[in-house]
Amino acid sequence: MTANLLQIFILGLVQGAAELLPVSSSAHVIVAEKLLGLDPSSPEMTFLLVMLHTGTMFAVIVYFWRSWRVSYFSDWATFRRILANVVVATVATGAVGLVLQHLIERVFLSHHGESAEVERLFSELPLIAVALFAVGLLIIYSGLREERRRGTKDVTTGGASWIGIVQGLCLPFRGFSRSGATISTGLLLGIDKRRAEEFSFALAVVLTPVIIAKELVRLIKSQGETSHFLALLQPGLFGMLFSFLSGLAALWLLSRWLEEGRWRFFGYYCLVAAVVVFALARLGY
Repeated sequence: MTANLLQIFILGLVQGAAELLPVSSSAHVIVAEKLLGLDPSSPEMTFLLVMLHTGTMFAVIVYFWRSWRVSYFSDWATFRRILANVVVATVATGAVGLVLQHLIERVFLSHHGESAEVERLFSELPLIAVALFAVGLLIIYSGLREERRRGTKDVTTGGASWIGIVQGLCLPFRGFSRSGATISTGLLLGIDKRRAEEFSFALAVVLTPVIIAKELVRLIKSQGETSHFLALLQPGLFGMLFSFLSGLAALWLLSRWLEEGRWRFFGYYCLVAAVVVFALARLGY
């Protein structure tokens, strides 16, 4: 079932509002899709989710560009160091993500005689609830730790490797917030909060085009008709616009809260959200 314009508008607002918070925008969008009677595991919906992420990616670029220009592009030596760290983290993410995807598809899903696509997990609310609960605990722990001993370090090659590994663990599991996990990892490594936040969203900008390309290939293979793909592209562009505008507003309002030492409260929210999602699963959504 393809979403109508009103449903896409709602999903775009949900995505934009949740993307810049460490509360898993994917989990919120998937739950919203379920409540709207849509199938999150279908190629159409996974493609729409990627388009929504694209909108917030552009919001991130617009919002962070000034600070990135100062922190990352001030001189050639700084840019080369940051670029090396981004490459290291991205390679680590790709390696961990591919291995994890292979294990899930070839061992767990195929063992149960199910369709061997990791995207099938996107619609499993109990798994989303578990992921939300896990990332909530991680955020709370890192927030309490950061309050006792504030990080002052910059991102090193070793730190980038660990952040990339954790990001790779997030990829197959909707509900395990990528930004929540990567920023929390940075805080636990003693990295300055602002540096960890900037680096996390820089990785998101690098990772999103790869995910978009992957979903485009999956969608074209599943549909087999270019005309149908073009028909899905238009609502995806609407969703991207809505999530971009919503993401800008959320960044302006919410990024300040991230800097006020209230990181652990996002973890509490994730724990509550996990209970709600599990309750929805029990109700048959």
